[in-house]
Amino acid sequence: MSLLRHGSGRLSVTEAHSMLQEHAVVLLDVREADEWQAGHVPGARHLPMSRLTAGVDVPGAGGGPRLVLICRSGNRSRHAARLLAERGLDVIDVTGGMAAWARQGLPVHDARGAAGTVI
Repeated sequence: MSLLRHGSGRLSVTEAHSMLQEHAVVLLDVREADEWQAGHVPGARHLPMSRLTAGVDVPGAGGGPRLVLICRSGNRSRHAARLLAERGLDVIDVTGGMAAWARQGLPVHDARGAAGTVI
């Protein structure tokens, strides 16, 4: 059974974490640099929303694992998912974002690899 919620285009943090652990997805964090440096998901890639809207290439796009987007609360990632879907990419976003991720006790690391925080 797929962990994707059919029709919603969104994953819970526990679904996203499980899929990331299985290397079934590429997790793309669309928050800005200060947010990323304070705390992010280990193994995630960083591409700020400001750069996405400017049209930069998306790491992990084009035939690999599905792209899953995350931000602080889920608002920016939902917007970014729509933007990238319009470009023809297969994307999904994480409901509740990094705030929900941290509340679930899932790992968050700072820029040095130590325990991070969500800002």
